[in-house]
Amino acid sequence: MNYNGKITLPPLIWRIFSVWYRHVRVYSQNLISNGFPPFVEPLIFLAGIGLGLGKYISTMEGIPYLQFLAVGLIVTSAMYTSAFECSFGTFIRLEFHKIYDSMLSAPITANNLLIGEIIWAGTKGLFFSTAVSSVFLLFKLVYLPYILIAPLVGFLTGIMMATLSLTITSFVNNINHFNFYFTGIISPMFFFSGVIFPLNSLPKIVRIIAEFLPLTHSIRLMRTIASGQFKAHIFFDLLYIILFSALFGYIGISKLKKKLIT
Repeated sequence: MNYNGKITLPPLIWRIFSVWYRHVRVYSQNLISNGFPPFVEPLIFLAGIGLGLGKYISTMEGIPYLQFLAVGLIVTSAMYTSAFECSFGTFIRLEFHKIYDSMLSAPITANNLLIGEIIWAGTKGLFFSTAVSSVFLLFKLVYLPYILIAPLVGFLTGIMMATLSLTITSFVNNINHFNFYFTGIISPMFFFSGVIFPLNSLPKIVRIIAEFLPLTHSIRLMRTIASGQFKAHIFFDLLYIILFSALFGYIGISKLKKKLIT
């Protein structure tokens, strides 16, 4: 509070950082149990799907099928963790634990809080993509030096999926309604964004629809980086991710802010 009796807020960066740091501290309290899945789940998926299909599919787009699958799983790990964080996680903090009520009693705004949520989800995307790419690097399914850029793609994917998930959360009044989100949006993206098989193997109408799916552009960006063959289309994919995040970030924050201040 200044000498005129008005409340002076801390710098914007510090306010957003405080939200992010709060989530980091909560997450790190159970770091082993929270950090264990991203190192093990990709191996289980490769064993269950990759090795089974690998007997029938030796290569995909000129590379071993396990390697093709591994590159896609780096991105999907970021998608799932950020989608869960800003859907179930945000809803529980908002409606059940009432954590946001306490946080907003501090000198931060609703905008600061929600931007902090998005950056935290992006951080989880970075962590999960780093963990998964590290495991695949150990098994020689991905290679240096280009795979070092994978965490950045994971971060951007986490941000993008966080904004979409916050928008969905702003419309949800019952936690069970998230089943429609994950069954109707997240699962189709996993299967029709080029993770398990290339898009050019799909019918034309499905390929057109796939171009509107956000995960498609993250997958294509990751595959380009992993191959080390940079092409002009990566700028379009990067632009799509930025514009998508900005649009849905604006919608999600605007609508959720109304719930936070009522």
